[in-house]
Amino acid sequence: MDNTSPRAGLSGPGLPAAYFSPASSSFADFLRDQAPELLPARRVPSGLGELGVPHGTTIVALTFAGGVLIAGDRRATSGNLIASRDMEKVHVTDEYSAVGIAGTAGLAVEMVRLYAVELAHYEKIEGVTLSLDGKTNKLAGMVKANLDMAMAGLAVVPLFVGYDLEAADAKHAGRIVSYDAAGGRYEENAGYAGVGSGSLFAKSALKKLYDPDADAEAAVRSAVEALYDAADDDTASGMPDMVRRIFPTVVTITAEHGAVQLPAEQTAAVAEAVVAGRAERTHHRAS
Repeated sequence: MDNTSPRAGLSGPGLPAAYFSPASSSFADFLRDQAPELLPARRVPSGLGELGVPHGTTIVALTFAGGVLIAGDRRATSGNLIASRDMEKVHVTDEYSAVGIAGTAGLAVEMVRLYAVELAHYEKIEGVTLSLDGKTNKLAGMVKANLDMAMAGLAVVPLFVGYDLEAADAKHAGRIVSYDAAGGRYEENAGYAGVGSGSLFAKSALKKLYDPDADAEAAVRSAVEALYDAADDDTASGMPDMVRRIFPTVVTITAEHGAVQLPAEQTAAVAEAVVAGRAERTHHRAS
């Protein structure tokens, strides 16, 4: 007996009609209506933040001539312990944007993955990509939705970078937007920014190293230098690991190539040059 005829409210064998109706360009709204249990939790008991959950640490971003980049160290910590040595904290979210995550690692990774799906879903439903301001506002809404978790000690603090295809000056089309744990959105007009436990030291380094007219290669070197300075003074941030061959994650975004994660070999070469330079300076001071 054929049992595949649509039932009331269904469009096809077992799927609700809503699955075939593009009622909303927001994937999160769709989940909220159809499968709310798949969304990140909205409320948690007080004191949950005292659990030893892993936390991501330092992310930096800076613009360069014709683009923008974002970079992160690889360490995640749980209290005074290293929870992971090779966590990926920087994620490409669409063709011209990327997000770095600091804070509670599990929630942060879940949020950035959902965000990437949100952007892809919007493009499929509407037939166009979100504007850069639309992308940053959507991420702000997702961070704000996590406020209950943040108040329980499980905050997520992203750092957004994107290339604005509508910018009047292509040379300065790279943009950086930071957020607070309550979803506040802040355009970083200085040309560089950082989040996470080591960001104070990283931003101090970038204040001296940043050059808005630098090319991508020089900007990558500055980012890795800043992450090195962060790890030098912040135990929660990881140094380039020369033994295990674990190096920072770097994503560059330009009009020509879009968002591209640099190959491990390229970041390794930059990190090795930074470490060698620091070792040489230390040797000169000691001699």
